[in-house]
Amino acid sequence: MPSGKILVAQGGGPTAVINQSLVGVVLEARRFRNVTRIYGAMHGVRGIVNEDFVDLTQETSHNLELVAATPSSALGSTRDKPDLKYCEEIFKVLKAHEIEHFFYIGGNDSSDTVRIVAEQAQAAGYPLRAIHIPKTIDNDLVGNDHTPGFPSAARFVAQAFAGANLDNASLPGVYVGVVMGRHAGFLTAASALGKKFPDDGPHLIYLPERVFSIEQFLADVKDTYARYGRCVVAVSEGIHDASGEPIATLLAKEVERDAHGNVQLSGTGALADLLCDEIKDKLGIKRVRGDTFGYLQRSFIGCVSDVDQREAREVGEKAVQFAMWGERNGSVAIKRTGFYSVDYELLPLDAVAGKTRTMEDEFIDEKGTGVTDAFRMYLRPLLGSGMPDAYRLRPAPVPKILKR
Repeated sequence: MPSGKILVAQGGGPTAVINQSLVGVVLEARRFRNVTRIYGAMHGVRGIVNEDFVDLTQETSHNLELVAATPSSALGSTRDKPDLKYCEEIFKVLKAHEIEHFFYIGGNDSSDTVRIVAEQAQAAGYPLRAIHIPKTIDNDLVGNDHTPGFPSAARFVAQAFAGANLDNASLPGVYVGVVMGRHAGFLTAASALGKKFPDDGPHLIYLPERVFSIEQFLADVKDTYARYGRCVVAVSEGIHDASGEPIATLLAKEVERDAHGNVQLSGTGALADLLCDEIKDKLGIKRVRGDTFGYLQRSFIGCVSDVDQREAREVGEKAVQFAMWGERNGSVAIKRTGFYSVDYELLPLDAVAGKTRTMEDEFIDEKGTGVTDAFRMYLRPLLGSGMPDAYRLRPAPVPKILKR
């Protein structure tokens, strides 16, 4: 006898719209008569193995809508990266609670977890439908035109650099802003969408898709500073040398690593400070400032793309529809179908799991320090409506009398 129980969880870094996907699952699932309970796992897969569930069936629709419009992960998240043994524990809990539909909202690692759990259920002959719902501000899931969370983070980055450029124009110098992105430079590249006039920053953009050279970087900054009397730089946290070594580790005396042994790139201002020191020491420019956007770009409230909100809700809804009406597990993917419209497909889990998308060559200019019009056309519709704009004075010079 089917139990009609559903479990949904959120994993990885939070985003401004991940709760839209959560609420999309809950509200869409309520439309199906065969659904008896909708559980949420607190703090992702860790909450599953600890059987730390909440009953979302009892939430009011009004409160769910309020939560949907709130950034960050309402159920909490985790950085746990389950191996086979961990996934075996997940499956045991799902089976014990008679969960028949499992929805996991997350990125690359989350899709791989769904794949392993689905394979175990199939091997055990247990009737589990497992669906991965895409989410990542890095925009690095293969098979997707873009991923929910990225457009809102990109909107923040574009606006932040537009503001930094205005500040830098008022008090000229060199400004370096470090943006998230270990392997994919989509988010850093979004800084280009804040440009309006030809001499606006960012004047230089450095992405992990291209090899980074300290010497060439300094030459680029020197040339730009000579041309404009100032320089705004957007840098991905994942920039690396020809051997693949992160620049942060080459310049830093001490390196912090995360739980998986990866060099800690986010949440530290080390790279910005190190690059600024190089500019001061090697180029002799006095006014040099650096910022690390860090976690600000993930869940910044009040800076959300309406397109991102809509699509994040729809991937949650489509996940439920695929689960209820389909006969296979999979990962929901966004496909662009027009100048700007999208459709949704269910991709095989092994086509997405554990894979990383990087920026296509057509999006990066020949010099490797900027983006192409193709990228601007790709990103602009995703940023949503109401993007702020900046203007300049058109002053008529008054003739000098004393200092002719």
